[in-house]
Amino acid sequence: MAYGQFIEKEMSQFADVKNYGLVDTEVEARKAGEWLNSENVDLVFCHCATYSTSATVLPVHQICKAPVVVLNLQPAARINYEKSTTGEWLAHCSACVAPEISNAFNRAGIKYQAINGLLGLDYTPSISLTDENTAGRPEAIRVWASIQEWVKAASVYRTLKHSRFGFLGNTYSGMLDMYSDFTMLQSQTGMHIEILEMCDLDRLMKTVTEKETKTKLDQIHEMFEISGDSPSDPLVKKPSDEQLAWSAQVAAAQEKMVLEYDLDALSYYYHSTDGNPYEKLQGGFIVGHSLLTASGIPCSGEGDMKTALAMKICDIAGIGGSFCEIVVTDYIDNTILVGHDGPFHISISDRKPVLRGMGVYHGKKGTGVSVEAKVKAGPITTLNVTQTVDGKLKFIIGEAEATNGSTMTIGNTQTPVKFKLQPDEYMDKWFSEAPTHHFALATGHNASLLQKTGYLMDIHTVTL
Repeated sequence: MAYGQFIEKEMSQFADVKNYGLVDTEVEARKAGEWLNSENVDLVFCHCATYSTSATVLPVHQICKAPVVVLNLQPAARINYEKSTTGEWLAHCSACVAPEISNAFNRAGIKYQAINGLLGLDYTPSISLTDENTAGRPEAIRVWASIQEWVKAASVYRTLKHSRFGFLGNTYSGMLDMYSDFTMLQSQTGMHIEILEMCDLDRLMKTVTEKETKTKLDQIHEMFEISGDSPSDPLVKKPSDEQLAWSAQVAAAQEKMVLEYDLDALSYYYHSTDGNPYEKLQGGFIVGHSLLTASGIPCSGEGDMKTALAMKICDIAGIGGSFCEIVVTDYIDNTILVGHDGPFHISISDRKPVLRGMGVYHGKKGTGVSVEAKVKAGPITTLNVTQTVDGKLKFIIGEAEATNGSTMTIGNTQTPVKFKLQPDEYMDKWFSEAPTHHFALATGHNASLLQKTGYLMDIHTVTL
C-alpha cells in the first residue's frame, strides 16, 4: 500500500492522478474498472506490488479500455539473502506476476506496455530487511523518465482530442504529398478542422484599430531584429516601414481570427490572381503566424495540415516544433540544411529571429516580410507526419544534432543538422518511408516520447 502511495505522490508532480488502491480479487477488479471509467482516465498504470494472480488484473482492463502500462518496480537493488523471510521475499517479487499479466492481456486482445526497474524510494521502510533507498540508481531514474514520457504522451493525445485546427485557403497546388482527407485526420486524432476563408480574415482586418496595430508593431520590434539589405540576395531588402505596419495589422487580424474561432493550430495558403487584394493580405502572413506559433498556436504554411499536426504534437510536449523542409546538403560538413520561409517557433531560436523584406516569396504570390532564424545548436528531433497507401497516418522520427554551421541570408529559417548517418545514407532511409516533404523540428532527443505518443494514438511509428 505504501509503495502505491509513493508512486501516486511522485506521479502527482506531473499528472492528475486517480489512485484506486489495492486490487486483489476479481470482484474488486471489476469495481476498479468501473471506477476508472467514471474518472475518465487517459492511461492506467498497473503496479505489481507483489505476486497476484492475473485473474485479479484482467477484469480491470476488460472494463476500462484506457491504455495500460504494467509497472514491475522492485523496491531494492538486492534482497538480504541471509535474513529474508517469505514475507520479505514477496515484497520484492513484482517480476513474478508481470509475465502472467502480459500473457493474459495478449490472449484477451488487450494492448499493453511494461516498465521494468527499481521503484526509486528515497527512504527504507522500517520493516524492511534491506536497503530500499534506490532513488539515485540509474534503474530508478530510467523508470521515472519513462513514466513521465508516458504521461506526457497521454497529455498530447488528450489535448489533440479537444483541439480545433483552422484551415485557411487551400493546399498548395500540385503538392500531392500534402493532400489529406479531413475526416481521416479527425477520425485518427480527434482534432476538429474548421474550414476558413480569406474573406473571414479580411472581415477581421477591417476591425483592426490603429492602437491594435501599434501594439503588434511594438511586439514585433521586441521579438525580432529588423534586418538591413541582404549582402547576397538582391530580392531580399530591409523591410520598409509600410511592410512592417502591414504585417502588424495582419498579425492583429490573425489573432482576432484565432480568438473568434477558438483555434489551437492553423494551416494556411492562398494563391491569388495578380492585383487581387487578398494577394497583399497573404503577403503579410508570416510574421503574425510566427507570433501565433510562439504563443502555442502552431501555424504551418502551404496548407500542410499534417505538418500542423506534427507541430502541435511537439508544442504540447513542450519541445518546440518549427516548420521545415530540406533546403540543401552540405557534403563538406556532412549536414543537411533544413528550414522554410516561415513561420518559425521563436522559443527554440538560437538568437533573435531576423525579419527581412522579400521582393518575392519562393513559390508564392506577392511580396512581404519573412523570418530568418536558426534553431539553437544541440540535440534535435524531427517529426514527420505522413499518410500511407491505406489512408493511415504514420510518424517518421529522427534524432540528430543542430550545428553552428553556416546559413544563407535570404529571409528563410535555416538550421544545419547532422544525423548519425552520412546525409545520403540518412536520406535513403528517410525517403524509403514515403514522408511528406515538410516536418516539425523540435529540440532535444525525444524519439522515445514521440514513439509513446504514436503508440497511444494507434499510429504506426518509424524511428530512423
